Amino acid sequence: MDFLKSAVASAISKGPAFGYTFGDRVDLNDSIWTLHNGTKREDGAKCSIFSFDISANKSRLPLARNALRKLRTLRHPGVVKVLDTVETETYIYIATERLSPLSWHVKRKSLTEETTKWGLHNIAKTLKFINADASSIHGCIRPASIFFSESGEWKLGGFDALSSVKEDDSILPTYGSLIPDAGRYMAPEVAKGGWEVIKQNPTPAVDAYNYGILIFEVFHGGYNSSDQLVQMKSIPPTMHQSYKRLLNPNPKSRMSISQFLDQGKRIGGFFQTPLIQVTEDIDNLGLKAEDERNELLGKLDAVADDFPADFFKMKVLPELLKSVEFGGGGAKVFGTVMQIGQKLSDDEYETQITPVVVRLFANPDRGIRVCLLDNLPLMIDHLPQKLVNDKIFPQMVTGFTDIAPVVREQTVKAILTVVPKLSDRTVNGELLRHLAKTANDEQPGIRTNTTICLGKIARNLGASSRAKVLAAAFSRSLRDPFVHARNAALLALAATADLFSEDDCASKLLPIMCPSLVDKEKLIRDQAQKSVDIYIARIRKFAATMPDTVLPSPGLAAGGGPSPRMGTPANDTSWAGWAISSFTNKLASTSGQMQAGSTTNGAVDQRSSSVPPATTTTAKPPVPLASKPGMALHNAKSAASIPTITSPDPASAFNDEGDDFNNDWGGFADEEDKAQDEEEDPWGTPAISKPASTTSYDDKGEPDFAGWLAAQSTTKKATKNPLPKGLTKTTAPAAKTSRPAAAGRSSTTGSTARKVVVAPKKELKKSTSEAAEEEEEGWGDAW
Repeated sequence: MDFLKSAVASAISKGPAFGYTFGDRVDLNDSIWTLHNGTKREDGAKCSIFSFDISANKSRLPLARNALRKLRTLRHPGVVKVLDTVETETYIYIATERLSPLSWHVKRKSLTEETTKWGLHNIAKTLKFINADASSIHGCIRPASIFFSESGEWKLGGFDALSSVKEDDSILPTYGSLIPDAGRYMAPEVAKGGWEVIKQNPTPAVDAYNYGILIFEVFHGGYNSSDQLVQMKSIPPTMHQSYKRLLNPNPKSRMSISQFLDQGKRIGGFFQTPLIQVTEDIDNLGLKAEDERNELLGKLDAVADDFPADFFKMKVLPELLKSVEFGGGGAKVFGTVMQIGQKLSDDEYETQITPVVVRLFANPDRGIRVCLLDNLPLMIDHLPQKLVNDKIFPQMVTGFTDIAPVVREQTVKAILTVVPKLSDRTVNGELLRHLAKTANDEQPGIRTNTTICLGKIARNLGASSRAKVLAAAFSRSLRDPFVHARNAALLALAATADLFSEDDCASKLLPIMCPSLVDKEKLIRDQAQKSVDIYIARIRKFAATMPDTVLPSPGLAAGGGPSPRMGTPANDTSWAGWAISSFTNKLASTSGQMQAGSTTNGAVDQRSSSVPPATTTTAKPPVPLASKPGMALHNAKSAASIPTITSPDPASAFNDEGDDFNNDWGGFADEEDKAQDEEEDPWGTPAISKPASTTSYDDKGEPDFAGWLAAQSTTKKATKNPLPKGLTKTTAPAAKTSRPAAAGRSSTTGSTARKVVVAPKKELKKSTSEAAEEEEEGWGDAW
């Protein structure tokens, strides 16, 4: 066994190199050849291999060698294309394009009438060339000698008996009887007088008769004997007359294939079909005028179902691509290319269409660019991501700045198609820069489409910058004078609501949407209401999950933690509750050193660090506080120095005009008062006058309002803030005096006691900047 293997290997190694690998065997009846599928070793290209075993068919070796010689020398589009041949003492190999026998389709009756006519037309043109131009006789016309190419075209082979009438030693008269099943397809004159009579008859006579049998067989699905030839039920009626003339028993009266072809091409002839016309015109597509080209494409669409799919791939598609790239085929031709491209595999698409598409994107022609952008959805799935990001997109972005609005608009629309195949860096960098420009385009339609584009690609943006980019873009669009741009912004906000945080929804997006609720256009108002409802619903849902408060519970403070001097009155629901709470928070937020002897239980009063300690220097008298309903002070039980509130007129205590809330309570002064100029120092030292009456108050741990106001008079002297209305005394002039040490809080009695002297009333007003400062001090800390 090892010896046999070595002998076979030695025989193969001694033979000539054959660069093709044998594959599966293909059934081929009525032939001296064995057909195999094969591949080229160099690049793996598909092919077919005809093999002839010399030792097994030595008697037919002249036929095999004749076929080998004729295939090498005969070149025609309708003839099988030969790639390589090898002949040794034991075998003959012929490598050709990938083929499949016509006999397969004939037996299965899978051929339509239009496809059959198209195939017969191709064979007729090839036989015309052989009979007329090559002055030869094929001698073996039958389904076994005809093959389907990869493009679906009918190709003529079986050149075993091909003979030239000019040769004295032609193969047909000598070896014609060795053709497999020759008797069944033999012409009547040959059956009577042998193959020698062919020299006495017209050259096309034998092939014309065999061609008539071929017509019968392809339309009926088989052929057994010449007795069946009179049945023409399946043959198209327009072909009957010519068919009969092909089968004329008299060879000299028999119609030649050339005459049959001309008869079919006449107006209304059997070869005047859209399929045949398209195949004849497709080769010259690049040379046709625009109207002729459009007419051809219309026919191409009409016969798309009749054409073999492979024909479009192998023959029509290359011609269409050349027409688009070099012949000005235009959008319609490229649309047909895309339709054919849908039938291609990924490998075929990458080989045939992708290189052309990349080159077309680099073409500056605007018509081609718009055509590419329109058809981009049909080809994007076949384009690799790296190719789109590195080669196609850099060419696409030139459309953002093109002077033609249609190019800019189509470029914006095409972004939705290519964005899934762009890298994050490209999307968040170069793409957003270009969209920022088109968002301010002079064309309202382009601005609108940019907003729509941003809304649809929002989830492809980087999470870190997405909210900021979208909020800025949609905010600008909501101010667009074009109604559809505003509507697009509202629709985009509704579609991207889940991409924003709840804080952004409440603080950034709702404020920019709310003005649209009163837009002049009802379309905008209705859509604004829908969009706002979406955000409100989301905020409500989120708020329901939030805690009631973030402040520590009262029980925690009572359990040992430090308690504030004055807490927020939790049960105070009166109108003044908010004011007391705000004021308490402000006092609690003060910082500084506490005086010695102070305690937390209220026995010894706490003073704010803003109140200066008693000194021997000249002091200002305490600033009186006007009484206000709902804010009464309590009596102090201490017998120490008791502060008093003196009013020159009892009615002035209830005079609303005497209350100036422009200072530390948020700034509610009238515009008229703000316009007045400041006449003198609002915090000048008033004279100390003896009070007309004194009233003792017990603070019981409550805030020392008088002390706090006195502290304000000292700390805010530099700012020259005016006193509230009604707290200055008008009956006595101001005088300077030294503030006694006893003006401070008594440390022996542990209670708050101070005399408050009402200074002369003066109409003092603040400047606008001072009022704003006071407003900030009055509300900022409290809230």
